[in-house]
Amino acid sequence: MAQTPSLATVDFAAIPWKSTRHPGVAIWFYAADRQSGRTLALIKMDPGCGYPRHKHKGEERLLVLQGGYRDEAGVRRAGEFAVYEDGTEHGPVALDGPGAAPCVLLALAHDGVLLVGG
Repeated sequence: MAQTPSLATVDFAAIPWKSTRHPGVAIWFYAADRQSGRTLALIKMDPGCGYPRHKHKGEERLLVLQGGYRDEAGVRRAGEFAVYEDGTEHGPVALDGPGAAPCVLLALAHDGVLLVGG
């Protein structure tokens, strides 16, 4: 019987990340519907780097796969789950410091986001 790999065995370096216009932030889209804005993606933020402040046009669900981030709601670390409701705003920044790993998030955005800063 085959075992399901744990997060500890996922090779994040093997993912074909696409750079963004935001320094230290890369993304890999698994599924995206341009018409609705619904997206399932991996997002990687290098330590100390962040995604610009944005407003959710629908619910977003995040699972922190590696590292962690901070925003107005607090700190989230690997293994933690977060939900951002329609209309909420935040500006996540990857945790940094000695030995910090990039923050890798699995994100499901239901109706996209609107950048409000950065």
